[in-house]
Amino acid sequence: MTLPNAPEGATESKSAANATGDNGGVFVSPKQVSSDKIIGFADGNANAAVLRSIVFDAQTLNRSITRIAHEIVERNHGAHEIVLVGLYSRGVELAQRLAVAIERFENVRPNVGMLDVAFFRDDIGLRAVSPTGPTEVPDVSDRVVVLVDDVLFTGRTIRAALDAMKDLGRPKAVQLAVLVDRGHRELPIRADYVGKNLPTSLAEDVRVRLGEVDGGDDGVELWGPKEGLA
Repeated sequence: MTLPNAPEGATESKSAANATGDNGGVFVSPKQVSSDKIIGFADGNANAAVLRSIVFDAQTLNRSITRIAHEIVERNHGAHEIVLVGLYSRGVELAQRLAVAIERFENVRPNVGMLDVAFFRDDIGLRAVSPTGPTEVPDVSDRVVVLVDDVLFTGRTIRAALDAMKDLGRPKAVQLAVLVDRGHRELPIRADYVGKNLPTSLAEDVRVRLGEVDGGDDGVELWGPKEGLA
């Protein structure tokens, strides 16, 4: 099923700020990182951000996906009624990985959908709208929909996804799976399945890298301002 046409007057922007959404997760290509792990923020402030910690390497990220897959199946007493809906951009790839992981031990592969929430955000009119991809969601009527995203931050992206789901059918239930919950919620939204709860400051960035989207090895890193610049 495809969402209706975008509202009139919506404009598309390719700015870095819009590309990251509000989930607090951004990606920096390994080619941009200097040997001493220092890189500037998007505002051009050179040497402003440093690598604070490696949250996931490729192996631990894969283990977290496998654990979440088991938790989804256990909570829902099987996989037959599950529909995984990934939020662009990296939530789509995570949803596909979860489907593969579930199939390995359940011999059932859940349907996977892709959801672009750009036109359902609550800040339309405050910034340019940047569509990120086609919305393609299978029938969700009387199904358990698991929304999948990489980083949960303010909760506003998930609120937009819930609004979008209203145009796609009436699921039995809607659940949320995220790779990282970094806190700082602005809405009463909580994930049902979490790879890692990661306390952060507002000045820090959670940077997610998935091979399918970004190339290279999978990983999640926490970056923040250099001491004295925070």
